[in-house]
Amino acid sequence: MQDGFNIDGLIEALAKRVAEHVRAELAQDGGARIKARLLTVEQAAMYLGRTEEAMQHLIASGKIQTVRFDRRVFLDIRDLDRLIEDYKTSGIR
Repeated sequence: MQDGFNIDGLIEALAKRVAEHVRAELAQDGGARIKARLLTVEQAAMYLGRTEEAMQHLIASGKIQTVRFDRRVFLDIRDLDRLIEDYKTSGIR
């Protein structure tokens, strides 16, 4: 503290104001966040709870389509959700 000026207090007050502003902005849009539509094979495997090798098998067997940008391979999250829906069972036998 120099000549009655408290830098730590100023930083803390500023941080609180920023946090309040961010909370207000998030509340205003319902907390909506941008969600990635395209996932890497690794991310898609995590999303489905599978291994990368299992994802490669799904791709190779044509059970799921890929999106290719240059040399990178992505999977559309909508296709992953559709795959889940297609494999759901009622549990009744």
